[in-house]
Amino acid sequence: MELKRVVVTGLGAITPLGLDVETTWENAKKGVSGVGPITHFDATLFKTQFACEVKDFDPMNYLENKDDRREAKDFKRMDLYAQYAMASSKQAIEDSKILESEKTDRNNIGVIFASGIGGLHTFELESGSYTLHPELGPKFSPFFIPTMISDIAAGHISIKYGLRGPNFGVVSACATSTNAMIEAFNLIRLGKADAIVTGGSEAPIFAAGVGGFNSMRAMSTRNDEPETASRPFSASRDGFVIGEGSVCLIFEEYEHAKARGAKIYGEVIGGGMSADAYHITATHPEGLGAKLVMQRAMDDAGIKPEDIDYINTHGTSTPVGDISEVKAITELFGEHAYKLNISSTKSMTGHMLGATGAMEALFCIKACQEGIVPPTINHKEGDNDENIDYNLNFTFNKAQQREVNIALSNTFGFGGHNASLIVKRYKE
Repeated sequence: MELKRVVVTGLGAITPLGLDVETTWENAKKGVSGVGPITHFDATLFKTQFACEVKDFDPMNYLENKDDRREAKDFKRMDLYAQYAMASSKQAIEDSKILESEKTDRNNIGVIFASGIGGLHTFELESGSYTLHPELGPKFSPFFIPTMISDIAAGHISIKYGLRGPNFGVVSACATSTNAMIEAFNLIRLGKADAIVTGGSEAPIFAAGVGGFNSMRAMSTRNDEPETASRPFSASRDGFVIGEGSVCLIFEEYEHAKARGAKIYGEVIGGGMSADAYHITATHPEGLGAKLVMQRAMDDAGIKPEDIDYINTHGTSTPVGDISEVKAITELFGEHAYKLNISSTKSMTGHMLGATGAMEALFCIKACQEGIVPPTINHKEGDNDENIDYNLNFTFNKAQQREVNIALSNTFGFGGHNASLIVKRYKE
């Protein structure tokens, strides 16, 4: 069976760097930090009091009809993660113009949209505030479960646009949206759908999320200098900075896109998955799962290590994780590792958890399209870890221009879930 080509024809973004793709990408190229004081709740007594929050987001700006009270009411009932998803998907669908084409059959358009945690804020509010009636027992909102569950964003997108193709969510912690994109990629190239609205969304910056990660000692507590707290590959790194937001991509079968005259941003050529089979939160110290997932992605794409130009690393700024990923890259790529550009854009966006794979896939697509590699910010001269090879080009502090034909994005999640996606500069 001949596999079909899959291209990207629409992009949408609600991120700590901006409320659209253009602003997010321009700020990433400039090395802007998305960090600020936590505003979603009072974090005064928490060990970490800063995060990469989305700024100035108003869900009412993304309604189809601002005078439709029912639509506004439905939107307000959604958890914040689902509101972000709806906003980014609206941008991507409108950008692609796919629903404006006579060539489009909505029965063959799917939605595979992911969240690692789902409606954390809804769960926090509802479980902490339910009333106990002396005769009727505990009283919960009838919207509690359908607002909280992590697949509901995919459902909302499907319902809003009448998309009746494959529809589900994927959950694999921080690898979540990469797994969603790989599922979308595979279904399209197997001929199971003409296009799929895919990506991820997360809104974890509430007491339960911040407190939970603090208790694990996973997050930076650098409250005295939060703007530089996310410092991947630096010796002084002390944990990740939590982020939020949503990124949506329209994956489309090439001939379908071509027939309707679609704008094409890039091509998806491979995806890989593996497990560390090691620990519930820590990556394998030798990077075995990371090495395996990158190799599988390249095998799937039919390319060799020397064909890769840029790797957007998982690079969370944790003491152990950064070392194991670098070790996997140097072992797998050999001498070519020193010809690569490597960067961790989490230094700017923070770790967006289930949305991070989609965010970094977007950066890879833009890097291929424009020939610019976004930087790893916050590295100071001499702040070097003896376990990391600084002969590698980590694209420290400033974006670099270079031809990027093929880029690889890594995402690794709690539970040992690993997923890598490979994208290519589009050519006819």
